[in-house]
Amino acid sequence: MNKRIQTHSPLSFISPEPAKPQVFDDPVKAVDALTELYDRNTAFLKAGFGELAKGGTVHGRFRAFYPQVAIETTSFGLADSRLSYGHVTSPGIYTTTITRPKLFRHYLKTQLGLLMKNHGVPVTVSESTTPIPLHFAFGEGAHVEASASTALADVPLRDLFDTPDLNTTDDLIANGEYDQVPGEPAPLAPFTAQRIDYSLARLSHYTATAAEHFQNFVLFTNYQFYMDEFCAWARQQMAEGGNGYTAFVEPGNIVTEAGQTAPTAAQPVRMPQMPAYHIKKKGHGGITMVNIGVGPSNAKTITDHIAVLRPHAWLMLGHCAGLRNSQRLGDYVLAHAYVREDHVLDDDLPVWIPIPALSEVQLALEGAVAEVTGLSGFELKRIMRTGTVATIDNRNWELRDQRGPVKRLSQSRAIALDMESATIAANGFRFRVPYGTLLCVSDKPLHGELKLPGMATAFYRTQVSQHLQIGIRAIQMMADMPIEALHSRKLRSFYETAFQ
Repeated sequence: MNKRIQTHSPLSFISPEPAKPQVFDDPVKAVDALTELYDRNTAFLKAGFGELAKGGTVHGRFRAFYPQVAIETTSFGLADSRLSYGHVTSPGIYTTTITRPKLFRHYLKTQLGLLMKNHGVPVTVSESTTPIPLHFAFGEGAHVEASASTALADVPLRDLFDTPDLNTTDDLIANGEYDQVPGEPAPLAPFTAQRIDYSLARLSHYTATAAEHFQNFVLFTNYQFYMDEFCAWARQQMAEGGNGYTAFVEPGNIVTEAGQTAPTAAQPVRMPQMPAYHIKKKGHGGITMVNIGVGPSNAKTITDHIAVLRPHAWLMLGHCAGLRNSQRLGDYVLAHAYVREDHVLDDDLPVWIPIPALSEVQLALEGAVAEVTGLSGFELKRIMRTGTVATIDNRNWELRDQRGPVKRLSQSRAIALDMESATIAANGFRFRVPYGTLLCVSDKPLHGELKLPGMATAFYRTQVSQHLQIGIRAIQMMADMPIEALHSRKLRSFYETAFQ
């Protein structure tokens, strides 16, 4: 390894040779340079760990840095006012650290290309001052032999390598709480490299699939019935040659290629907490579906992590309690507003902040319902109602004094109640990811209308398939839209990062 020894600390740093900054006016070449620098520095850390794991002598502390990209503009520019991203708000220097450039290659080319076009300036690729934690250098799917930990048992790993620093892994930029320091560069992206790496590792843990398999359009559900239906549909696409999709990936990174009728490997022995399934298209243009289980905590957790992949949209498909006597079991609810009593986002997004409906998503969902059911216009109102959805953190809210929750639900004009939808929508708003909700009424607790076991079986058999097909069709409609139009300007604040 080509090393330099720094002696300004009690334990000298061993690092790769410093990389000279490079200036590019071609986004492809800029991303290539980011990739080369990232690969060099992570390989350096992994090689150092390998030497020590084999019993090598400790000569110092290994350290390598994330690459970064920066722009400087002295003009406000004349960016296309229709775009919600791709430009900075004022003259200055803007920078962000970069991780996993191969994974984000298409995203980075798009973002850097828009900056060059809108401001007429090049970008600079260099090394940042943010160390790469050893854990993240290995990636989310790495396996380290037990013998390695034995060889390093006498020296704390933190004495030899940088480890994740939660003090600098936060959502201040995305939350709009970042305090700009005069004279220092402003953020170019909503997430830093360490924040992204943290989420990529968590995604693998919770979903049992690698980040590279996640697609740009995401469906969330709170029932395994939907996952079973999605898997059956995806396998049918593969058996029929793909129908535009290239592969189907299941937990454990089990892949079925287009044209195959079964995966080439067995399913994992243990399912993850929130299993994810992916039907893939070129350019991550396919669909990811995640069973988030029950509750707002799960909904926040998974969207916190998927957000770093910068998806184009996510939708909630699930069951809800119908709150109006005119509703019937199996009716659909298209949310256009939310009452947030989930509380998991109170510290990040105060409840007084409205969560607006996004017209592009709403039109796609309504159009999909009409297409799949064959109803339109006034007739569509027979099976679907648009209105406010309330999300609560107490699954047994019916056992509380009814004067409290029922009065609030009535005052808010709510038509449905669940435990996840407002959380997913609010995190979409918070992270600038287009969001939407289409629920299916599965019971009416205020009117004593609950499903008996036999009724439940018939209900799930008839409604889940149709509901899922509506969600898939809505995503296909959104995928046909210009991506620039889908990323709504409604989600952007006064001072936004240039990266979407």
